[in-house]
Amino acid sequence: MKTKAKQFLGKEVEVIIDRPLGSKHPKHGFIYEVNYGYVPNTKSPDGEELDAYYLGVDISLKKAIGICVAIIHRINDDDDKLIVVSNDNRDISNEEIDKLTNFQEQWFEHQIVR
Repeated sequence: MKTKAKQFLGKEVEVIIDRPLGSKHPKHGFIYEVNYGYVPNTKSPDGEELDAYYLGVDISLKKAIGICVAIIHRINDDDDKLIVVSNDNRDISNEEIDKLTNFQEQWFEHQIVR
């Protein structure tokens, strides 16, 4: 059964960081400018676990717990991304989310859902 990204909005989420800040994408070669991972025990429409950006921390992490404040909904790809932040960063703006995730999201038409 597929997990809906919207069910995580406003909730505490654990993220397993499998692509930490500064690591290189295994296929496309770009560098991750933020911590990126997945929510365990979920299944997104692409068949993988639900992906998540963990924003507001400038060190590499292996796992993190935070609040899902938004979703990047990819219009031309069936692979939404959670935006998870620590409690200190709950007021992050859509512009800041776009700026921080642009290194990967620049190739996808998307909108930020709150």
